[in-house]
Amino acid sequence: MIGILGAGRVGTAVARQALKAGYRVRIATAKSADEIALLAEIITPGAEAVDAAEAAAGDLVVVAVPLHKYRTLRPDLLAGRTVVDAMNYWAQTDGVIADFDDDARGSSEVIQEFLAGARLVKSLNHIGYRELEVDGREAGSADRRALALASDDDDAKAKVAGFIDRLGYDPIDAGPLSAGRLFQPGTAIFNAAHTAEQLRGLLAEANEPALP
Repeated sequence: MIGILGAGRVGTAVARQALKAGYRVRIATAKSADEIALLAEIITPGAEAVDAAEAAAGDLVVVAVPLHKYRTLRPDLLAGRTVVDAMNYWAQTDGVIADFDDDARGSSEVIQEFLAGARLVKSLNHIGYRELEVDGREAGSADRRALALASDDDDAKAKVAGFIDRLGYDPIDAGPLSAGRLFQPGTAIFNAAHTAEQLRGLLAEANEPALP
């Protein structure tokens, strides 16, 4: 079962794609399940509208709340859970958020510090919500799009890789959670679609030491 926290454009797109892939999906927001039941029925038909605690109990939890609201997440509910951070810090669009603007780390590293105990994986952040539902392809397709993932937890990374594959994309291991910076807004990876070979090349290029 996939739990999704956030019912905006990203969260609902992930929900629909996960349903298409055959997953049971529970979706939640800061509101009660009753308040979002009609929204879920119309926008994510087949998904269950639940309270946050029920969504957080999923085998895998996708966090897609507006980044400036990340402190509304409950670390206790997500402790021990495999959590996909699909959020981005994009000051040009969302305004300056000091927690991220004043920190040299990647946004997911800041989120991991807040969600202490969660098995955090950075992914699903560098594909548009519209593209997520149309770019998926069968495994082995020559034009199959690839998505990067980064985490300090190898087991969580493997679980998310399986999820990404079922959604219709080639999962590419970018390395530790700090490598999430390589596919944040403003990077070559974030700004375009890539095949697995292309994505591996861009990751290798980004990891090359700068010349003296």
